[in-house]
This record gives sequence, C-alpha cells and structure tokens, in this order.
Amino acid sequence: MKQRPRLRTSAAAAAALALAATNLGAATTAEARPHEHRAPRPCPTLTVSEGWYGDNRARLDALVADHCRDKGRKPVAVFDWDNTVIKNDVGDATLYWLLRNDRLRPPRNGDWSTTSRYLTPQAAAALGDACPSRVRTLPTATDTRCADEILAVYGTGATSGGADAFAGFDHRRMEPQYAWLAQLLRGWTTREVESFAAAARAENLAAPQGATQRVGTARVTGWVRYYPQQRDLIRTLRAAGFDVWIVSASPEPVVDVWAKGVGVEPSHALGIRNTTDRGRLTAHLEGCGTVRDGEDAMITYIDGKRCWINQEIFGVRGPAAERVQPASRRQVFAAGDSDTDISFLRDATGLRLVLNRNKNELMCRAYENGDGRWVVNPMFIEPKQRKTTPYPCATTGYRASDGTAEPVRRPDGSVIPDQPDRVFPS
Repeated sequence: MKQRPRLRTSAAAAAALALAATNLGAATTAEARPHEHRAPRPCPTLTVSEGWYGDNRARLDALVADHCRDKGRKPVAVFDWDNTVIKNDVGDATLYWLLRNDRLRPPRNGDWSTTSRYLTPQAAAALGDACPSRVRTLPTATDTRCADEILAVYGTGATSGGADAFAGFDHRRMEPQYAWLAQLLRGWTTREVESFAAAARAENLAAPQGATQRVGTARVTGWVRYYPQQRDLIRTLRAAGFDVWIVSASPEPVVDVWAKGVGVEPSHALGIRNTTDRGRLTAHLEGCGTVRDGEDAMITYIDGKRCWINQEIFGVRGPAAERVQPASRRQVFAAGDSDTDISFLRDATGLRLVLNRNKNELMCRAYENGDGRWVVNPMFIEPKQRKTTPYPCATTGYRASDGTAEPVRRPDGSVIPDQPDRVFPS
C-alpha cells in the first residue's frame, strides 16, 4: 500500500499553523481597536410627513425609538382596519360585489331566521317576501327588490318598511349587521370567499376616488384607498421589531385579502370567524372567552375586540380573555377610528392613535386624554370638518350593553365632561 507523501502532510500542517497565526493576529488587532466595532443601525422613522397633525408624527417616531428592537418579546401594535388603515369599508365593498354578481345563497328552506339568531320576525318575513328561495344563488344582480331588502337590513339595521331588523344582542360585544355579512357567506369555502374579496378589492382600488356603483336601486360607495400614512407607519413599526396585527369587524377571509396590501399576513389578521362544516362556512360564528363556538354572541367588536386580541395574540384563554390584562400582556400601540375600537385602544400602554370620525365615546376619551397617551388626527382622505357642537360625554356618549345611552365615565366612575372638537382640517 502506498503511503501518503510526507510533503502533503507537512504542507497541510503548515497551512493550519499559518491560518491559526492569522486568526490570532486578527483577534489581537480587534482587541487593540475595540472602537472599530460595527455601530448598531439607527431606528427607523416615518417617511411620509403629509397628513400628520401637529406633533403627531414626532410622537409616533418617539414611540418607535423607545421600543426599537426591544430585547425579549416583541412589542405588539394593533390596528383596526376599515377607515383606520384604509378609507371606506371592505365589508361593504364585498357585500356590494356579492349582490352585483349573484353570489349569495338563499337560507335553508327559505327561512331567513336561520341566518342570524338576532334577526327579528319582521325582518325574516320581509326578506322571505322579497327574495326567492328555490334557487342555487339569489339573483340579486337583476332582482332589485331582493337586493334592496338585503341592503336595508345590512346597512340600516331596519327593513325597507322601517321595522327593526335585529334585537336581543349585547351592544358591547355584538353588532349583528356586521356579523350578518359573515353569516350570509354560508355555503362557500374560505378560498371562494377570498376570491370574491380579491375581485371586489381590484374593482374598488381601480375606481376613481369618489366613484359610486349601483346595487339594487341604490347608489353606493364604489372605491377604497389605502392610506399612505398608515402603510408607512406599519412598515416603520415592523422594521423596528414590532409584532403588527390587524383586528376588524369584517369577515376574516376578507380582511386577510386586504391586509396583504400593507405587508400583514393572514396569520396576523383577525376578523369575524365562521364555524365550518366539511370545509364550508356555516351561518354560525366562532366564540371567544366565555362564548362558545356557535353561540354567536361575540365578534371582534368593542369588548369583543379586546377578547380576541387577548386570546389570539397573547394566548389568554377562557373568562380571563374578556378582562384587561397586566401591562406586560397588552399591546404597546393601537390605532382606530370608531367607538367599536374603544376597548382595545384603551388597553394600549404606549400610544393610541385615533382618526377623527366624530364618534362620541371615542372622541370623549381621546380629547379628555386623562393619561396623555391619546393621539388624535384628522382622516387622511376626506377628513371630517369641525363638529359644531360638543361631544355629549356627560349625558349620552356611552352605549351600554342593553343599548341605552349613558354618560362616558373614567375608570374611577366619575363622568367625563362634554368635549369640544379640537382636531380637524385647518
């Protein structure tokens, strides 16, 4: 057997010794010049300046700097969707597309009461009278009577004849009109609903600002736009290491499609969730906290948004998910535009961005600004003008669980005085 040449072994040994010497020299040099270590990257800042009111942009940049690349668990940021990240409503846009394209199925046995446990007998009768039952899908592209009745119940919470369409629900956990859209998706798969939402998205983004469309005999909103400022804010937060989530009272498959436009994946988008049967959506909804699946008693709405955030983002289960959590298990930042967002906004420990749409409870709390963490900004597209009368904080600004109007109260029970509108376009 031939022996390995000694020269090759010696050369390898020499190379190893040379490499070791080089590494030793490099280490010695690095130890001698510690000031040449690479400096950490600066924290990202907002790049879009137009549209921010007063010092709001500076305050948001300061929040990012305070939490930039926090060690340990990522700081959480939660955004409402409709009229917070975008202008107009993706749930509305999807329903209008469904009606114009005959994509709603009739209820089982023609019984509209099966579409929502809160639908009143008057509404079920009105819908049954206006819409055919022995069809595969409702012909709402041409049957204007059926389309108009569905639009009335969804859009106004009343029948075309003026009767209340929904009753018997908790007004702090459920908005049955919003839930009804998800329930009307019964019979379709999640993938099919996503395809419907994608088609509606394409149409609404392509339409000129201010466009309308005909649904039934009505003219309704026909356009949607992403806010560049919110896209920029979400990008900045993510670049700084924040865990960014969307929470919306639109159906979750619809929100999933739209959220991708700001870089938020479906795994980080929460909306109204249907239960499923053999892969198809049912007219019942998933629950949270003390509400079990199929009870249909809580959606991502006011206190329900708190529950879903606690459950899905922070892993809090059971009755505890309905309660305010310790500061370490709450979002650092939150953004919203409506009273439907008030609970999860109040839970935020850092800043709470509010887009002013003249909503009573939200603006009462934001303007009182008891802890200095509220940031109010006009809407970035078609902002509301100044409200000419104060917000009725001391009398009717709060809606209780039974629907009655009450004063808006601080955590200690004292009443917030009426607040004038102070943030609006100049």
